[in-house]
Amino acid sequence: MRKILVIDDEKPTLSMFQLFLKVYGYTVFTAENGEQGLKIFQKERPAIVITDIKMPGMDGLEVLKQIKAMSPQTEVIIITGHGDVDLTIEAMNLNATDFINKPIQKNALDSALKRAQERISLLESSEQELSWSRDGGVAVVDVQGNINASHEDLFVGVFDEILEQQNMPVLLRFSENTSVSGAGIGILIQVLTRCSDENRKTALTGMSENMEKFFEIVGITRITPVFSTQEEALGYLK
Repeated sequence: MRKILVIDDEKPTLSMFQLFLKVYGYTVFTAENGEQGLKIFQKERPAIVITDIKMPGMDGLEVLKQIKAMSPQTEVIIITGHGDVDLTIEAMNLNATDFINKPIQKNALDSALKRAQERISLLESSEQELSWSRDGGVAVVDVQGNINASHEDLFVGVFDEILEQQNMPVLLRFSENTSVSGAGIGILIQVLTRCSDENRKTALTGMSENMEKFFEIVGITRITPVFSTQEEALGYLK
């Protein structure tokens, strides 16, 4: 049974999370502020942490920073308001793995937890986070897991191989479980810009709604188009 920690200064929100998460089979720990949350984290080491981004005293960004310093692989999901775009970007730059907007909807929570569990399972397996294959004349790059600064050499190596193939367009096919940190965004911009400089068409598909929103906020969608389905993306590239 996986442990999960929820940090929020609003008691009704904590009660809601306890209700849902216990039903899902988690061992649930709660904290009403960042300091208390960090103490619980140090003692229990839950695999998943959900934290509000705005709290009195130690805010969610500082909580995120300290948890990631202690345990880089921990899944940290932040709770944001609809107007917290800058804070969301800052949290993703600090390697948050997902976000949920207030007011919290059950389906959004379900999806975020499912993605977190899939990333944990991927980390525990030997499955590759990045690989590529050919689909006709298109290079299809499969991306899954939590993409961060540690993946730069892997991305660069894969794109070196692809760009050796003459005139081959590139489709990045994300798994819905994929999370991309701020450093990961930098890597994506780097490889997509290389493709653009060599007049290679590129397209993206498959990422979660949250990641698509994040890509739009940080400008990825201004570099390359995003398609709802693989078929639409391949139709554009071929």
